[in-house]
Amino acid sequence: MKLSRLGGNRRQKWGPYAAVLPWGRVFSDIQGDAFSTPPAMSAYPVTKIDRYILVLFLRTALICFCSIAGIFVVFHAFSHMEDLLRQGQQQGSLITVFIRCYGPYMLLLFDMTGAIITLMAFLFTVGWLRRTGELTAILSAGISHGRIFQPIVYASLTIILVQLANRELLLPNYRDSLSFKAKKVFADGEEPISLQKDYMNQVSLDGDGLDVKTNLIHRPNFRLDGDYPGFGEILVADTAQWLEADTKHDAGYLLNDVEFPVAIDELESVGLEDRVILFTPKDFPWLQKGQCFFATAVHPELLRDNKEAKSRASVAALISRMRNPAIFNPPSLEVMLHERMVRVPLDFGLILLGLPIVINRHGRALFFMVGVAMFTVLGFFVVKTIGTTLGSNGIWLSPSMAAWLPLIVVAPIAYVRYRESHLV
Repeated sequence: MKLSRLGGNRRQKWGPYAAVLPWGRVFSDIQGDAFSTPPAMSAYPVTKIDRYILVLFLRTALICFCSIAGIFVVFHAFSHMEDLLRQGQQQGSLITVFIRCYGPYMLLLFDMTGAIITLMAFLFTVGWLRRTGELTAILSAGISHGRIFQPIVYASLTIILVQLANRELLLPNYRDSLSFKAKKVFADGEEPISLQKDYMNQVSLDGDGLDVKTNLIHRPNFRLDGDYPGFGEILVADTAQWLEADTKHDAGYLLNDVEFPVAIDELESVGLEDRVILFTPKDFPWLQKGQCFFATAVHPELLRDNKEAKSRASVAALISRMRNPAIFNPPSLEVMLHERMVRVPLDFGLILLGLPIVINRHGRALFFMVGVAMFTVLGFFVVKTIGTTLGSNGIWLSPSMAAWLPLIVVAPIAYVRYRESHLV
């Protein structure tokens, strides 16, 4: 049925549903065949009912997120109340402590639950429209489910893209805050060091601790596996400060108060092939007495023992790490990189997988729809977990293939579900 025919005799066509709909002159603006192939968004004008459904969906999504965030803050705050109160007394404001502590966690919570909350909000919005009879009235005009839910689908894609911006631009700046507990919100960001070997220079980097805020290694202990005449097998100092490359030297660590080798000021600078690796004051006047500079491509970020901090790095940082020839990268890191690349289409595929649930041809109850959605999400994450496990082992699948496997499975099904939604 052509919806353009509804313009002239709108009240006569709606019959008993005219009193149910609060949108006034809405359906006279919708044109086109409701049962045709889904056109581009630009082919449909944005009507009052589109705005009504969109506002209802966004409001529901916001309520769902605030509910989950509120539960998290309440439980976490009561579990760490003493630490928070102590920090509040030291800083003079408990509100500042709460913002510094839970602000980054809200970004992390949005990144972790955005897609699931969007799907739940989709279900609740459709359930409300069905309960009030508004969905039945719209369908009686011959408008397909796909056209009715199109504002929600595009709003869901927008939320997923906001998640992407949050994950790549905001979360990497708060990795340190997310790694510390409530009692360490304002403390120095020191954490243990993970032993890392520089395969280009044949040097193993270790130390007592790493200050992630200043890129300073405390009590560095570098084992020299390569041939460095006069330096022996170990390089020990009080601190090692990371310095970026400039006109005087490449990127590397400035070691202060070198303890071993003892006569560091009398040793000549050494290196491998044509590259100077260990700079000494004897050859480079910009170095002070007792200092030594070690040129390396192993950034302090690569020495962090915190696995959660690694997982919250941006895609650009992961690519930079993968391209670093000085370190060994396990298959799990490559799987993580490819998973980040496919996450946007994969999360959007999860939303489209929920279309048959929200269409609900058999008129089942809302809680039944939520239950089916939960099993859909569970199956979705089972497929992702299987792919990650196979790729991390590097036995059955390559890391890249393992990360893309869930999308290969989900994408065709999601596309078919989207096309079917415009036919019913």
